[in-house]
Amino acid sequence: MHQLLVVTSVLVALCSLGSVDTSAYDKIVTHSRIRARKEGPNVCALQQVQGSKKKYFSTCRNWYKGSICGKKTLVLYECCPGYIKLEGMRGCPAVAPIDHVYGTLGLIKATTTQQYSDMAKLREEIEGRGSFTMFAPSDDAWDLVDSTVRSALVSNVNIELYNALRFHMVNHRILTKDMKNDMTFTSMYNNLGLYINHYSNGIVTVNCARIILGNQVATNGVVHVIDRVISSVGNNIKEVLDVTDELSSFTDVVLASGMMDKLDQPGHYTLFAPTNEAFDKLSPGYLERIMGDKAVIAALVNYHLLTSVQCSEAIMSGSVYETAEGSTIEIGCDGDSLTVNGIKMVLKKDVVTTNGVIHFIDQVLIPESAKEGMELMGDSQSTFSNMLHQLGFSAALGPKTEYTLLAPLDSAFTDEVNDEKLLKFILQNHILKMKVTLSELYNGQMLETMAGKLLRVFIYRTAVCIENACMVRGSKEGSKSALHVMRTLIKPPEKTIYELLIADRRFKIFLSLVETAGLTDLLKQEGSYTIFAPTDDAFDNLSTEDLALLKSDVNALRTILLYHFSNGIFINGGLERGVTNLLKTFQGKNLQVMSVNNSIHVNSVDVPDGDLMATNGVVHVVKNVLYPADLPVGRQELLVLLKKLIKYIHITYNSGFTYEEIPLRFIRRTVTTTHIETDPTLTKVTRVLQKDPVITEVVVKGEPVVTKVTRIIEGDPSFTQVTRVIEGEPSMTKVTRVIEGGDFSKITTIHTNPNLINEESERITKLIREGGGFASARKAPVGMRKRRKQLVRRHPKPSE
Repeated sequence: MHQLLVVTSVLVALCSLGSVDTSAYDKIVTHSRIRARKEGPNVCALQQVQGSKKKYFSTCRNWYKGSICGKKTLVLYECCPGYIKLEGMRGCPAVAPIDHVYGTLGLIKATTTQQYSDMAKLREEIEGRGSFTMFAPSDDAWDLVDSTVRSALVSNVNIELYNALRFHMVNHRILTKDMKNDMTFTSMYNNLGLYINHYSNGIVTVNCARIILGNQVATNGVVHVIDRVISSVGNNIKEVLDVTDELSSFTDVVLASGMMDKLDQPGHYTLFAPTNEAFDKLSPGYLERIMGDKAVIAALVNYHLLTSVQCSEAIMSGSVYETAEGSTIEIGCDGDSLTVNGIKMVLKKDVVTTNGVIHFIDQVLIPESAKEGMELMGDSQSTFSNMLHQLGFSAALGPKTEYTLLAPLDSAFTDEVNDEKLLKFILQNHILKMKVTLSELYNGQMLETMAGKLLRVFIYRTAVCIENACMVRGSKEGSKSALHVMRTLIKPPEKTIYELLIADRRFKIFLSLVETAGLTDLLKQEGSYTIFAPTDDAFDNLSTEDLALLKSDVNALRTILLYHFSNGIFINGGLERGVTNLLKTFQGKNLQVMSVNNSIHVNSVDVPDGDLMATNGVVHVVKNVLYPADLPVGRQELLVLLKKLIKYIHITYNSGFTYEEIPLRFIRRTVTTTHIETDPTLTKVTRVLQKDPVITEVVVKGEPVVTKVTRIIEGDPSFTQVTRVIEGEPSMTKVTRVIEGGDFSKITTIHTNPNLINEESERITKLIREGGGFASARKAPVGMRKRRKQLVRRHPKPSE
C-alpha cells in the first residue's frame, strides 16, 4: 500500500510538471489526443506512412494534408503514452503499471533492448537504485543494424554490447520537456555526448534518432523509444571531411575558401557535402574559373552550410532554411529520401558529428552569388538570354565584368525586329554598365546603359520601375553582376513632353490653350511631370466662339489646364492596384487615379493610351477634359461652355465665384545675355580726341534684359591720333540665367523696341553733353587685341 502511494505521488508530480512546462513534443501528443477524443479516453491519433512502419504524432499541417513527405498516410488510433486498454472497455481507461527501467522495456515492447540488457549483464543496474534515462532502440531499429555489426555486438556482449547500451543511457531522469534544442547530455559510456534536437514540429531526436514513444516513466528513471541504434560520436565536421575520400574535391574547395577553421570549431551545423562525382557534373571550366576568387569560393561553401542541425527524421515536409551564405534553400522529403530545392540528391544522411550533421549529396549547390549575370537568368527570360548569345553579348559580359541585366519576360517580346542594328541597340539599353542591386536603387537615380542612354528609376509604394518598365519578383545578385526581371521592354525617351505632343498631332487644341495660358514652357523645361493630355476629340462640342471665350479668361483657363498636370512621374505599373491613388495637381486639387486590369482610370475617365515617356515626364492620353468636381463656376456663359466640354460630372453654379490667380512659380524662365568678343581684324579705325577720353558705364539694376547703348564722345578735334587694328572673326559667348517664379509676360525688352533704343540713346547723349565726369581713358598700344566694350542696361520689371 505504501509503495502504491509512492508510485502515485511520482506520477502526479511528473504530470504536474508536464502541465506547467510543456514542450513541442508534448503539445503534439495533446493535439493527437484531441483528434481521437471520439474513440474514448486517452486515445491518440497517429499517422502512418503508407508502405512503411513509420508512425507520427503529426502536426496540423500534415494531418489536414493527409500526407507526410509527400506520401499518403493512414490514421491509427492507439493508447496515448502511459495508458493501456482494458478488456470490454472503450478507449484506454487504465494507467500503465509502473516498473523499473528493465521492466518498462518489456511493457513498451522494446524486447530486443531488454534481451540485450540481460545478455550484457546491464539488467541488474537498470533494475536497481538510481535515476536513469534510457534511449531504447525499438525492435525494428535493431533490425536495421548491419548484420555484421550486430553479430560483432552479440558475440562480445560483455564489452561491445554493454558499452553500446550504456551509450544510450544518461545517469539522471530527462523528460522530453527537459530536452531543449541543441542540448548535449553526457552518456554513461566514456562521457561521450548525446546530441539533442527538439524541433517546432514536435520531433525530438538524439544523435538524429527520432523518439517515437517518449516519457515512459519508471520507478528509477524514464524510457524513450527511438527509431534507430545510435553510435558514439568523436569527430567534428572538419575531421570527417579529412578522412572521407569521396568528399576530397569538396574538402579542397573548403580549404581554398578559408572555411575549414570554422568547421573545426564548436557549433550546430548542417553540411550538405557534394561527393567527388557531384563535382564531375559541373560545367567544364567552372571550378577553375572560381577558384581564384576567394569570395566566390566562400559563398559556394557557405551555401552548403546551415547554422542549425537538421536531422533527416525532423523533415516531414518542405521547409525553407537560411544558409550561412545568406540566401535560402528548401529542404524537403520524398518518402525516405531527402530533397534539396525539390531535387532528390541526398545519397547518405545523418552523419552525426560533435558540431552538427553531414548529408552527402550528388550535386553541387551553386548560389546566385557564385554565378555570372548570364547564369542568373531563368526560364521566363529565355528569349532575352538567347538574343544575347546570338548577337555576341555573352562574350563581352565575362566573369570579371561588372554589369546589370534588365531582363524582360518572354511575354514582352511581342513585335519582331528584323533590323539587327536596332535589335542590338534595344538589347544594349537593357544592360547597365555597372552592378546595381535592388537595395541600391532609389527614386530619381540615373543608370547608364551600354548604349550610352541614361535611364531613370522610379520607386513607388508597391513597385520599382525603370522608365516605362516595372520589375517583377526575382531580382538576383551574382558575383560581379545583378539581374532584375522587367515586365515589359524599356523604351528610353527621346523627346520632351512638348515635342512628344507636337509630333503626335492629336493635341493641337490642347497645345493652343496651353500657349494662351502661358504654360508652354512647363511642357519644355526639365523636370518630372505627369500630364493627362486631352486629345482634340475632347473639344469636339466647342465652337470657335466657345474656344475664344475659354481663352479670354486666363485664370479660368489656367485652373482647368493645371488640373491635368501633376508633379512627379506616375506610370501605370507604379500605381497600387485596386485602390485609389491620389495625385496632387498644380491646380491644387487631387486627381483620383486607379489601375484596373492593366489600364488607368482618372476621375472615372478611361485612359486609352498611357505611359508615353518623355525626357521630362510621362503623358497619359484622355478623351475628356478633367475638372475638379467640387469647384463651382461663377459665370453663366462659362458654365454653359463647360457643360458642353465636361459631361462625366455635375458642375455647380455659384454666382460671383471667380477663379484665383495661380502663381506660375513652377515655371523656370530663362534670359540670355550675349557678350560679343572680337578678335583683331584688318579694319583700321582712327579716332580724333581733344583730350583723354573718359569712359562712363551706366548700369540700371533690375530684371535681366539685354540692350546695346551707343557711347558718344564729343569735342574739338586735336592732332592726337589713336590707331586700333582689329583682326579675326567675332566670337560670341552666351550666358544664361535661370530665374524661377514670377510672371514675365509684362517685361519690356529694349532690343525688341526701336523707339525705346532711340530714346535711351538720346538720354545718355544728353547726360554726357551736360558734363558728366570723365576719367582718364587708357590708351591701348597700337596693334594689340582689345575687347570692344559694351554697356548693358538692366531695366527694372514694370510694376503691374
